[in-house]
Amino acid sequence: MQKGTPAVFLDRDGTINIDHGYVHKINDFQFIKGAHETMIELKKMGYSLIIVTNQSGIGRGIYSEDSFMKLTRWMEYSLAYRGIYLDGIYFCPHHPKSKDKADDQHCNCRKPKSSMFLDAQQLLNIDMASSIMVGDKLSDIQAGRAANIATNILVKSGALITWQAIKSADFIINSIADLPKIISNIRNKSFL
Repeated sequence: MQKGTPAVFLDRDGTINIDHGYVHKINDFQFIKGAHETMIELKKMGYSLIIVTNQSGIGRGIYSEDSFMKLTRWMEYSLAYRGIYLDGIYFCPHHPKSKDKADDQHCNCRKPKSSMFLDAQQLLNIDMASSIMVGDKLSDIQAGRAANIATNILVKSGALITWQAIKSADFIINSIADLPKIISNIRNKSFL
């Protein structure tokens, strides 16, 4: 049986872009320093790049799904301009305080749940045992674990880091810019 492709699953806000809170406008979207270079390096290392993001602002009525999609298309074009092509973008528009309670009662996608990851695994033939999840919150790490992702990395560039998130992560890095080095260390089994 042929193995699937390894992937790096990336949270969006606080991981690849600065989290200003409910980022949904192009003018408010700022890539974190080193994000472009990191994604280029990850592609060279043979990883698929998949964004997995909770977008509760949609469920809360702060912005529309159309606004999110417009920003997502801009983000994809901005990355493609630099030679970075994402393999997938998965988002959860739900929130327990949603205006549409019917949507949220059956939500299996909001991290820490794992359906965004499992959908990507099935569609893109991802080998979870050689994949990595990178996020800035405990729910990112928990979702990665629930999806049987081998390595779950916490970045300090977003949300306030909790002790529980620190204990749950396999590795902690300051920023996405540190990711290629930690992956190289993981591959070489040298955790210096």
